Amino acid sequence: MIARTWRGWTRASDADAYVDYLYETGMDAYRRTPGNRGAYLMRREDGDRTEFVTLTFWDSLDSVKAFAGQQYENAVFYDLDDRYLVDRETHTLHYQVMQDGQA
Repeated sequence: MIARTWRGWTRASDADAYVDYLYETGMDAYRRTPGNRGAYLMRREDGDRTEFVTLTFWDSLDSVKAFAGQQYENAVFYDLDDRYLVDRETHTLHYQVMQDGQA
């Protein structure tokens, strides 16, 4: 199993609207992609900004590629991300999930 993470930041005043937007776009797309085992959204207030982290789980890198394309390490963005995000990671991280010491 593969875990994928991404981080982005909004103005604190845009955080609630961005949550709604993420659930309509990325979170929905994650969950509709075959091979997705779960999608979680985390947020953390940081002064006048709010940090967001997405954590998704996938059957394999092929499943990740079905969502993100062949350049799967690049983050996927949607039409209104520029409106909300004041900073963002353009690349994602991928981890092999270990269960009881086994991959």
